[in-house]
Amino acid sequence: MIAVVQRVSESSVAIGGELKSAIGQGVMILLGIEEADSQEDVEWLSRKIANMRIFDDENGVMNKSLIDSGGEALVISQFTLHASTKKGNRPSYIKAAKPDIAIPLYEAFKTQLAIDLGKEVASGEFGADMKVSLINDGPVTIIIDTKDKK
Repeated sequence: MIAVVQRVSESSVAIGGELKSAIGQGVMILLGIEEADSQEDVEWLSRKIANMRIFDDENGVMNKSLIDSGGEALVISQFTLHASTKKGNRPSYIKAAKPDIAIPLYEAFKTQLAIDLGKEVASGEFGADMKVSLINDGPVTIIIDTKDKK
């Protein structure tokens, strides 16, 4: 599982010209799921994101977590995070999980993050053509791969 976590002042996602979800201060998460991912990856990644200290404290030091800051979260499915660009000019997405595996893990991640944060998590729609907007705060952008957790 790969997540691109961006600290945002605001973020939103529209589908078919209609606003699906919007958040204020918090994180926008692009989430890529591969065939080998499991519930263990979901739980580890959710905890990591909820507790990662990327928000400023009263001294302007990144010392507060998403939980501490009271920020919101927007989760967007993003299979292209698993693109292989080693050969040729057309990326291969063979590592990206098929919907029968990816959708349940995507839903499980949203549910787990909501539990870890103690609040509702906004999201896009799996497989939809989404238009994502954000104001990156910092900018702070962090890439987390559950395969690198040890």
